[in-house]
Amino acid sequence: MGYRNLQECVADLERRGMLLRISTPLDPRLEIGAVQRRVYQAGGPALLFTNPLNCAFPLLGNLFGTLERTRFIFRDTLADIRRLVDLKINPFSVLKHPLEAVKAPFAALNLLPRTVADAPVLECRTTLAQLPQIVSWPMDGGAFITLPQVYSENPSRPGFARSNLGMYRVQISGNRYQPDRQAGLHYQIHRGIGAHHADAIARGDLLRVNVFIGGAPAMAVAAVMPLPEGLPELSFAGLLAGQRIPMTRLPGQMPVSAEADFCICGVVDPRQTLPEGPFGDHLGYYSLAHEFPFIQVEAVYHRRDAIFPFTTVGRPPQEDTSFGAFIHELTGPLIPAVVPGVKEVHAVDAAGVHPLLLAVASERYVPYAARRQPQELLTTANAILGQGQLSLAKYLLIAAQEDAPGLHTHDTAAFLRHVLERADWRRDLHFQTATTIDTLDYSGSGLNAGSKVVIAVAGPVHTALASEVPAGLEFPPGFGGAGVCLPGILAVQGPVSGQARGEGDAVIEEFCRFYTERPCFEGFPLIVICDDSRFTAAALNNFLWVTFTRSNPATDIYGISAETRGRHWGCRGPLVIDARVKPFHAPPLLDDPEVERRVDALGVKGGPLAGII
Repeated sequence: MGYRNLQECVADLERRGMLLRISTPLDPRLEIGAVQRRVYQAGGPALLFTNPLNCAFPLLGNLFGTLERTRFIFRDTLADIRRLVDLKINPFSVLKHPLEAVKAPFAALNLLPRTVADAPVLECRTTLAQLPQIVSWPMDGGAFITLPQVYSENPSRPGFARSNLGMYRVQISGNRYQPDRQAGLHYQIHRGIGAHHADAIARGDLLRVNVFIGGAPAMAVAAVMPLPEGLPELSFAGLLAGQRIPMTRLPGQMPVSAEADFCICGVVDPRQTLPEGPFGDHLGYYSLAHEFPFIQVEAVYHRRDAIFPFTTVGRPPQEDTSFGAFIHELTGPLIPAVVPGVKEVHAVDAAGVHPLLLAVASERYVPYAARRQPQELLTTANAILGQGQLSLAKYLLIAAQEDAPGLHTHDTAAFLRHVLERADWRRDLHFQTATTIDTLDYSGSGLNAGSKVVIAVAGPVHTALASEVPAGLEFPPGFGGAGVCLPGILAVQGPVSGQARGEGDAVIEEFCRFYTERPCFEGFPLIVICDDSRFTAAALNNFLWVTFTRSNPATDIYGISAETRGRHWGCRGPLVIDARVKPFHAPPLLDDPEVERRVDALGVKGGPLAGII
């Protein structure tokens, strides 16, 4: 049986030495978030801050800080969920292993929430100002709830069956919000609450929402699950918790998660917005202030023994990396059932998740052809980009399983090598030049707007990749310094970008022309122009972060000896990606040096983090 609430989870982890209590007074503004990030990077325990400054509630951080701890928290139910997933993929497995599948129907009994009269979350009342005012990064626009579970129902057809539980960040102070009365509600495109919001606008109704904080750990995981539209997250939470989720009702309110630690009740006027942000986000940059909906807060409840869970995000990897890895373990096996022909899909965390998607799929359209080329892969790529949050991918690299049966998307370096050895830039680039991208990605043509490219490769190796900077490499004016990121990938340092949003850069065009008559990049089919070639080439994660978070395919992909045939663009020489910081990009996240010095002091001998950081 899983944990009913956060208190059971904390007590169990502490008994097993997997949680550390910190009684040292620490500030929720910048300091506690910096501690959580540092302990995460060290692979440390969950953290319970029992004496935060100017705060009445203990704070819980790093709960999901390692994949091993996350698996442990849900150890009682993972086998049942995997059995249900396996039944979804291959119902004939029941015939082969009937004893293994016998538990699945019992697990399914937990899909439906249960209504209860006794709700610990309703024991006490408070206000937004009395909630922990957690500020994670120096330029954040106020305090945010970073692990909220936002509950809404379809206004036209209310009830659990069409409910949505999503983790959309909630700003509780700052900007133009009325203190204690309003809270920002930032949800990105392609999120489930959007359908409820649209329905409320069509009906001319207010959209009622509840924001749960804490409760059973299964609720937090369910809130970030990429479930198909129409499948309620509360059902998945019941499966993961190993018990039906208890909900209670208040007159005129939405259902309330009975075991939650906090609940904010309110309404959203679907046609009104206020500036929300900035906020240090998981791509490693600030998401800036933009107009977003807000909650008109009616009540804030909490249980007597409430614990306030939080996380901080930033350039990956962070705690949400472990979250994502756990979710992939649960949902990854379902991808082939949803998109025929797909073997694996991997959203690369080090590249910010949505900017880079890798896939292995079948290429069977003309199996009798003497030479394989991408055909079925292109159909499959379109299907992948039509699936939920996968549609936000900016770069999709897809390879044929038949060319390398042992190829896996989670070995990013090997996958990139496979692609570059086979890529024909005259054939294998397929653009969507004006479409939607991740709300948090500022490389595009505007908020939610940018482009995509599919790179599909199939066939034999035809390029031998180089691993050393070409001898005697010349540079055009303004460029200089090169480093090898991976075999076949060269980082070249360029001048400071002056590029305007949505436009190309004549400086990079001139770079490409310079090398048209100088074939000096043999063995390097990919050139990345960057601000710091040494940093970019120093580590795989640096290359991934710089290249895919700082480029927009339609405006930042160039080619040496480029050509357009029948509106299909390609190049005979190396592909060139301009991954410099542009004037319109959001600023990167930088630690506060004074805060970092205070965190360092906690790790000295006798300090609460001695031996951990």
